[in-house]
Amino acid sequence: MGDGVASMDLAVRAKTVSKTIAHLADHGVNVEPNKEDEDVAARLAMAYAEDPEKTSRKVTTARASKLTPPSLLLVNNILQEFGHSIAESATQIRHLVTNKLIEETENPDPRVRIRALELLGKISDVGLFSEKTEITITHQTTDDIKESLRAKLAKLVNPAPEEDVVDAVIVDGDEIDVDTEFGIDDDDAETEAEQDAENNAENDPEPQAPMPESIDKDLAAAMEAALEDDLVQENDPKWGQ
Repeated sequence: MGDGVASMDLAVRAKTVSKTIAHLADHGVNVEPNKEDEDVAARLAMAYAEDPEKTSRKVTTARASKLTPPSLLLVNNILQEFGHSIAESATQIRHLVTNKLIEETENPDPRVRIRALELLGKISDVGLFSEKTEITITHQTTDDIKESLRAKLAKLVNPAPEEDVVDAVIVDGDEIDVDTEFGIDDDDAETEAEQDAENNAENDPEPQAPMPESIDKDLAAAMEAALEDDLVQENDPKWGQ
């Protein structure tokens, strides 16, 4: 790679260089790293882990050409291991959790067994308790939508005629005698009417005698004078006349 090569990711550069080093090793180049090579590879790997973009810009083609083949080979090995460690760790943890849950299905406590089976059923590979939602989408053309709108507007503009409405149906039937239906005879009805009349008479107040049509003029004049003077008394001789 010449100086004109654009900046590339350190992991890609190390992988590319390692292929050349492997070809050189077949022709007798020593690729056994020493302590200094290990230190250089460790520093580059740590710097790349902290800031991959910045480290990749610093390791240009000119600077990479000054590194020894064993150090570049170590950088490639470390970065390849670093790139796959997370995925491998996640897979191992997944297997560990699954195996532990399988062991707990034999627990003597029924609550633990049920919980373990529930968690095992929720694993994506099993998908026993996963909730699924189905959505149906109906595709319509523009012409279909226009026809549907025209039909709805036509119903609003021209509603159904009145003759289409079903009117109430009158049902003819025989007349019903209420007294007969309730078992009331004529004698019983008369007895009840008389009893109601007696009860009403007892509850009504006694009739009062009608007032006389004519009143003595003197008595009327005396009462009028008494009312005007507010001197109405029981022993007034005029009051008793």
